[in-house]
Amino acid sequence: MYSYALLEKNCHYLIQEKEGDPISLIKINFETDHCAYVSKFTESTINEWRKKTDPIFDILELLDDDKVKEWESVYNDGQDTYNYEEDED
Repeated sequence: MYSYALLEKNCHYLIQEKEGDPISLIKINFETDHCAYVSKFTESTINEWRKKTDPIFDILELLDDDKVKEWESVYNDGQDTYNYEEDED
């Protein structure tokens, strides 16, 4: 079993928080002595504090910068589809 204490600031990870959960992409944004401020990327971004002792079932992968850029282009394209405004006449 892993924990958030193992994850490094400003890095993106593919994790599985609990056995059987879907895989999640997260980024560690900020750390204190006991907590981490985490962005979790789903259909929208969820920002939350997690205790460093909170368990993680599996850390599947640390994404390198090239993979993050590639993912961001796909994720941002998907977000733009829902953020359009129609002209009001």
